[in-house]
Amino acid sequence: MPLTIKRLGINGEGVGYFKRQVVFVPGALPGEEVVAEVTKVLPKYSEAKVKKVRKPSEHRVTPVCPVYEECGGCQLQHLHYSQQLKEKRDIVIQSLERHTKLDVSKLDIRDTIGMENPWGYRNKSQFQVGEKAGKVLAGLYGLNTHNLINIEQCAVQHPATSKATEVVKGILQDLRIPIYNEKTGKGLVRTIVARTGIQTGELQIVLITTKKELPKKELIIQETKKRLPELTSIVQNVNGQKTSLIFGEETQTLEGKDFIQETLGDLQFELSARTFFQLNPEQTVKLYDEAKKAAGLTGKEKVVDAYCGVGTIGLWLSGDAGEIRGMDVIPESIENARKNAARHGVKHARYEVGKAEQWLPKWAKEGWRPDVIVVDPPRVGCDAEFLNTVLKVKPQKFVYISCNPSTLAKDINTLGKHYKVEYIQPVDMFPHTSQVESCALLVRRT
Repeated sequence: MPLTIKRLGINGEGVGYFKRQVVFVPGALPGEEVVAEVTKVLPKYSEAKVKKVRKPSEHRVTPVCPVYEECGGCQLQHLHYSQQLKEKRDIVIQSLERHTKLDVSKLDIRDTIGMENPWGYRNKSQFQVGEKAGKVLAGLYGLNTHNLINIEQCAVQHPATSKATEVVKGILQDLRIPIYNEKTGKGLVRTIVARTGIQTGELQIVLITTKKELPKKELIIQETKKRLPELTSIVQNVNGQKTSLIFGEETQTLEGKDFIQETLGDLQFELSARTFFQLNPEQTVKLYDEAKKAAGLTGKEKVVDAYCGVGTIGLWLSGDAGEIRGMDVIPESIENARKNAARHGVKHARYEVGKAEQWLPKWAKEGWRPDVIVVDPPRVGCDAEFLNTVLKVKPQKFVYISCNPSTLAKDINTLGKHYKVEYIQPVDMFPHTSQVESCALLVRRT
């Protein structure tokens, strides 16, 4: 069918219409005229693939990655970077139009903040391990398949993580360590995680295995240290479950420190193997500066950092806050947050294990209510119980850092009766992908 592409969808695919039905076409760009072949028909929409681009977009470029189409990790390498920033703002607008009753034309949705050099920015890789014809592979599963795409160089990964993964892959091959087979459920090593401190140069390798017993353990450690002298930490994590989750519950340090250090602005953070930390530190500084602007602190406010992880956002705001309180369900994260606060001499911060919906009512009973709540939830957005708690606790400001425009819009809709959207600032944390972060300021209606 011939199609004219009207805009980009939330997953980076081109959106066109055929006989009034929506057609999603990966790889097509707004303004293009394409010939598409339908691959799936569903009641409300169809999916198609590009057979021919009749009229290309002026913003179309050649992707730099050789496995770009197979891998699917990046969705927008074929779109010029300056145009990616405009389309990401539009993705935020589309989500608000779809999931809220707001008049989006009257909202202050700002231009997306991008990067000067949008390559090699990811400080962590999690590559699945496989074997083919006796050769150890490491990479990502292809788009909508279980074919492992071997990735030796990734244009968006920091070179230190790519090098580390290649070295570890070589060691597993040389020592003939059993590799996990997803189909049979047999084998040992299933994932190689490499994380680098972009500012500190420290490096951590995590081997995720199906069992605790690791054959030739000392040899693996010895060889890894020899081939990667910059290595700070080697960790083993055990995950024997049939699951798409990367990490299991059991973690042990094989060599070096339990963590690596990373610097954001003037702050240093300890990162354990399972700790969440933003993948693009350069843009994280810009994002957290936006959160600081949105919070507009004067030095007196009580601030809650919900879903706080290692305490990054709260500590970023701490210099201008009267008191910071944070919570997270991962105990190691809270341990790290407490250490990070102590290291920076932040005595007016308190961190607790658990959910915000558990702690906020408890503190409210004790007479402690926040003036500002800052939240950076996972992609699924805020828990409904948490949002109800926010509506009961009634902070003056709610600063919402979001990595998913759809769930941001849904949560704004839930809070809409009592909170007004002051503005939304998109930030490009993941160039060449369809993902877009936003910092939204919501102020309580009087």
